[in-house]
Amino acid sequence: MPYFALLYEVVDDFVARRVPFRAEHLRLAGEAHNHGDIVLAGALAEPIDTALIIFRCGDKSVAEDFARRDPYVVNGLVKKWTVRPWTVVVGQASEIASPSGGRLQ
Repeated sequence: MPYFALLYEVVDDFVARRVPFRAEHLRLAGEAHNHGDIVLAGALAEPIDTALIIFRCGDKSVAEDFARRDPYVVNGLVKKWTVRPWTVVVGQASEIASPSGGRLQ
């Protein structure tokens, strides 16, 4: 199953402004994680200007639908978001090509 990276470009005062929406955001993210769609999620630090959510799902519409419903997006804390396919070459993907052309398990 493919991976997708959902990238959020967040407002300057994101940490302060997210407080009223954080519980609902975490609830939605937790549901998606429990369903198996979200693998990892969090904000990039120093500075906190970007958030990254990694999805493993059938197609990018799952990540796009999440973003459209996310209270951070709905309430203007996200200036811009994008979903991009992510090719995993090292880690726990089910099939990763090795340098010799075989498959790692």
